[in-house]
Amino acid sequence: MFGMAVDKSVIGQCTGRWKVVIERGPVSTFAKAVKDDSPIYQDTTAAKEAGFDAIPAPPTYAFAMNNWGVFPEDQPEDNPAQSGGTSPVMQIMGGLMAKGGMILHGEQEFTYHRPLSVGDVLVGEGTVVDLYEKEAKGKTMTFLVTENAFKDEKTGEPVVTARMNLIHRV
Repeated sequence: MFGMAVDKSVIGQCTGRWKVVIERGPVSTFAKAVKDDSPIYQDTTAAKEAGFDAIPAPPTYAFAMNNWGVFPEDQPEDNPAQSGGTSPVMQIMGGLMAKGGMILHGEQEFTYHRPLSVGDVLVGEGTVVDLYEKEAKGKTMTFLVTENAFKDEKTGEPVVTARMNLIHRV
């Protein structure tokens, strides 16, 4: 039996704004943590010999980069989660969690517009791009899809777009 219809008015709402500095230590540590022993993530010379301008970040680094290189004094003042407000993601998931069930990280997708590299300073903005329900095996599943788009602070050019799907199942 389907649950109550979801409130689609959240689609298009901002989930947050960030400024992220891509630093060598976290990039190198992340590469080691995901068992990627390529020298391009550890050595500037190896990265340049491989055709990069600087040490690149591993492909899934964009998932974790907000955990490193996000310094409070550099963050935009109009960030909903930092200016006393609450991100729509937290409002939606909090309401669903109150009903019980579980939340799963359904999928993650990255679109790279150019390599993400040490020394980059990115400005990003997140958006709710979809919210819908499906029934599976008699259970209602709610899907929340968000997208975080990061641009180069200097040029305004896109660097990476991360799309994530969270699933709540009662």
